[in-house]
Amino acid sequence: MNILVINAGSSSLKFSIFEMVGHKVLAEGIIERIGQEGSTCKYKKYGQEEIKESVKGSDYKNALAETVRFLLHKKHGVIRSKNEIQAIGHRVVHGGEFISKPVLIDQDIKRIIKNCFELAPLHNPPNFMGIVACEEMFPGIKQVGVFDTAFHQSIPKHAFLYGLPIELYENEGIRRYGFHGTSHRFIAGKCAELLSESKNGVNIISVHLGNGCSVTAVKNGKSIDTSMGFTPLEGLVMGTRCGDIDPAIVFHLMEHKGYSRDEIDRLLNKKSGLLGLAEIGTSDMRDILNAVKDGNKKAEAALDVFCYRIKKYIGAYTAVIGEVGALVFTAGIGENVPVVREKVCSGLEPLGYELDVSKNEKNEMVVSTDKSVSKIMVIPTHEDLKIAQDTLYVLQESGFISR
Repeated sequence: MNILVINAGSSSLKFSIFEMVGHKVLAEGIIERIGQEGSTCKYKKYGQEEIKESVKGSDYKNALAETVRFLLHKKHGVIRSKNEIQAIGHRVVHGGEFISKPVLIDQDIKRIIKNCFELAPLHNPPNFMGIVACEEMFPGIKQVGVFDTAFHQSIPKHAFLYGLPIELYENEGIRRYGFHGTSHRFIAGKCAELLSESKNGVNIISVHLGNGCSVTAVKNGKSIDTSMGFTPLEGLVMGTRCGDIDPAIVFHLMEHKGYSRDEIDRLLNKKSGLLGLAEIGTSDMRDILNAVKDGNKKAEAALDVFCYRIKKYIGAYTAVIGEVGALVFTAGIGENVPVVREKVCSGLEPLGYELDVSKNEKNEMVVSTDKSVSKIMVIPTHEDLKIAQDTLYVLQESGFISR
């Protein structure tokens, strides 16, 4: 069975196709600059080199048509007919309090996605447009929504409420929702498998470090707290996002510096984080580290702030969970940058985390010492595979396909 996974962003469409008998990816790619001049597609068939071509990307319907064209390509394609795609799984960012698990997409689910446009204006509208485009391109094919917020619906009220008038939660839905849920859920399941524990019994701290970053406390297999909040802006310092700040800073900038609402939005989401702290014109951690080696003090400070914020959350979530089975680093930075893991873990020994520097430098899966009370692990995340697996499960549970 072949499942197509779609992740429609504000100006991009990521896609991958999985053969579910072996749970293996056949091909993947991304179409960028949708609705702009110069749309391109980067595409890679498993076992071949990546190719890049200019494409028609005026809207999501055209982008999806280009996706199918690549999948059907005589040399680089992996299917002979679009009918070989039996189901489609979609990454959807926000399901509010209404979605707590992967679901079959129907009119009610589409209505929920639209109702959350206000909560995720940069993500849910393109997610919705990707679903509509697939309905037109693949009429009758079942589609499943896998929501970033779903895994965090187990967070207790005392952890998701802000210290605001309760009517703002009751009437406006203002609360901590959390994001990166599919990644954190994948890591929890993988960690349970590696530690030979039940998925419902695993206690871990999952640290997702990419351009976007978040930490989640998982107790008995469920998310009980997470660093991102009402939006993906809260929490850790990220590539271009500021993370936690004093809200009064916004008022100060508006009143004394004349910032508009849109300027504040761009400042906090696009111009802050590693980009704003290091001032080297990029938020890429590889460039930050090169600048540190060259003696750039601002880059050094940016790295220190980045790692310190992660360390604080790990300390807090250790207190919340109690007995932590594993501290897990994942995503681009978490999986590939030993110096970040070393700086984060330095000083955490009294809490039961002891890093083995040699194992860490080699990017081994377990990078803690034998004496460490809690394991420190590096586990690659695979959100697309998780979405494909969830899609298969939902269709089996719904009776549309046999187990």
